[in-house]
Formats: sequence, structure tokens, C-alpha cells
Amino acid sequence: MSDDPADLPARRVIFGEQHDRILNRLESLDPDLAGHVRDFAYDTVYQHPALDLKTKELIACALLVSLGSPPELRTHLRGALNAGATEAELRGALLMCVPYLGFPRTIAGFEQLRAHLQAASSEKR
Repeated sequence: MSDDPADLPARRVIFGEQHDRILNRLESLDPDLAGHVRDFAYDTVYQHPALDLKTKELIACALLVSLGSPPELRTHLRGALNAGATEAELRGALLMCVPYLGFPRTIAGFEQLRAHLQAASSEKR
């Protein structure tokens, strides 16, 4: 398998360096659950060719804002950036949540984005 992100399974791109940690966390919760997430959500749904991975991740971020799922949102904010989304595109996707979800959930989503960007900036120093 090449090192080209387009040749990698979606979960490898999305999870990036966190891949093994995330799968181990899911395994520790329940091995069957981990298998369903890995095999169905990522290796089946995410591999569907109708949308590119960046678009899928931007949609996932908006959906996770709607669900109020901060840990999963953090994973997919990072995943969207790993899949080629820009900070501006992430902000645009989160802003689309306002008319449908309201300000509280959207603000919480932007808080997660800010925390992720600050952490990423600190790691680069």
C-alpha cells in the first residue's frame, strides 16, 4: 500500500496518529462495538465513493455538533483537517449549524474547534 492518503482506508486518514489509540479505546469499551465501528462505519460507509473524504468529515462535524458529542467531534475536527479541510471550511461547516441547531450547540462546536487548534498549535512549538 502506498503512502498516498487516497490509497489509505478512511479511518487511517481520519484518525491519523491517533488510529491505534482510538481503536484500542473502542476495544476496551466492547470488542463487538469496536468491530462495528471499524468495519461498518469506517470500512464500509466512509469508503462509499459518492462523496470525497473531506466532505464526509465536514458533514460528520456538523452532525456531531447536532448530537452534542464533544469527544467524537474532536476526533472528526482533526479528521477533517487530516482529510484536507481548511480551518475556514471547518468554520463554515460549523456556522451552518446555527439556523438548524441554534447558538448553544454551535458555540459548543466552536469551543471544540478552538481547543483543537490551540492544542495543535502548542504541539508545533
